[in-house]
Amino acid sequence: MSKPSSLYQESLDIKLLSDICEHHEISATSRHHLIPGVVKKMLQSWNSKECYDHISPFAIPSHRAIVDIIKQARRVLFPGFFTSAKLHASNLEYYIGKETTELYDKLTEQVTMAIRHDCRRLDQPCTNCEERANDIAYRFIERLPDVAAALAHDIRATLTGDPASKSVDEVIFSYPGLLAITVYRLAHELHRLEVPIIPRIMTEWAHGETGIDINPAAQIGQGFFIDHGTGVVIGETTIIGNNVRIYQGVTLGALSLPRDAGEKMRNKKRHPTIEDNVIIYANTTILGGDTTIGADSIIGGNIWLTESVSTGTKVLLKKPELIYHHSPNI
Repeated sequence: MSKPSSLYQESLDIKLLSDICEHHEISATSRHHLIPGVVKKMLQSWNSKECYDHISPFAIPSHRAIVDIIKQARRVLFPGFFTSAKLHASNLEYYIGKETTELYDKLTEQVTMAIRHDCRRLDQPCTNCEERANDIAYRFIERLPDVAAALAHDIRATLTGDPASKSVDEVIFSYPGLLAITVYRLAHELHRLEVPIIPRIMTEWAHGETGIDINPAAQIGQGFFIDHGTGVVIGETTIIGNNVRIYQGVTLGALSLPRDAGEKMRNKKRHPTIEDNVIIYANTTILGGDTTIGADSIIGGNIWLTESVSTGTKVLLKKPELIYHHSPNI
């Protein structure tokens, strides 16, 4: 007797599989029919304002588009670093012009949506959002040369302050501190132009990328260097002078706040002032709107400060006592 063909055997296997398949029983256990009930409960929550939604014919700013704006701005600020195009003196003006024009268009679109959303949220009358957005986008573009100059100071501060930095290229490509500062400086200009929501989206994206949390409203001078960076927090009303260096884990924050601080403390100075040429070492916390660290001071690591320090002061933590236990079994 001849052996069955492979095609016949395959069909036989499929038939046997279908005989034992429990697909019809599995389908009978589906819970699809229960989902509409859950959806109705969610709709009831939104209707009662217990939860939050954005149900509107008007679009809100796009997180992805704002990240694209950051990346395009970096291509303008650091030509040749973040693009596959080969740049030469002959095509540099064309390249910068193209990137800057696209940046203007993208920013105008997102700012328009941000202003329109804010107007609807606050029940304000029409504020000519498109006209305002075009003006804001141009004024932002107009400030890019100053941003580039400030970042050049920040890069030089990094090279001066970090013996591990090998070159400008290494700093621009790989230092998380410079990325966070770059995004902050862009977001701060938009904050100064009173653009709603977008500056915070920008700095929180950088926070997620670097572990460095800088509020876009903070005021930071030139030559700012964040070494390592993870865990750094710089609050909204912080003022930082020129040539300041801070290390990982530094918090420039507010004192303990009441439960209703959102209303009582808004628009009040809650975060410290750091004057020129200050160094703050790792894991130090400096709190309070009345706290000022005087120029040329050095604040050691693991310090907790809630009071001001005069010019040229060193604040050091007394060396803790170390206790060693020797175990013969180890």
